[in-house]
Amino acid sequence: MPGLKLTVSGAPDESLSRRLAAELTALTCTTLRKKPERTMVQVTYLAHEHWFIAARSLADHGKNSFRLELTITEGTNTRDEKTVYQKRAFALLSELIGNLHPHSNIHIIDCGAVSYGYGGLSQEYRYNHGGA
Repeated sequence: MPGLKLTVSGAPDESLSRRLAAELTALTCTTLRKKPERTMVQVTYLAHEHWFIAARSLADHGKNSFRLELTITEGTNTRDEKTVYQKRAFALLSELIGNLHPHSNIHIIDCGAVSYGYGGLSQEYRYNHGGA
């Protein structure tokens, strides 16, 4: 189950959140071979005045930014797949958000199968019992 936590600079925008969730789900499922019914996306917003890069707010920079954290089970994707995902996700978010500061970032978190799961069961348990 991939979990995506996206923080976007600016005021909350329900329409943008829905589009971001749909597009990131599609990208994650196609690029990293994940299942849409097991993909969770959280979108939050942070005011430009409260987001700092190089000790200057995004308001001062006159830019937007994002931070995308993607949690996946360790060993389920190759280095090459993650590299492609980073490039495609950055391009997608650049298009949807616009005017991005170059230090907007994507953090792929590989969690051990015994430490990650959903529904009260670890991915390790699911793998060992035919439910991966």
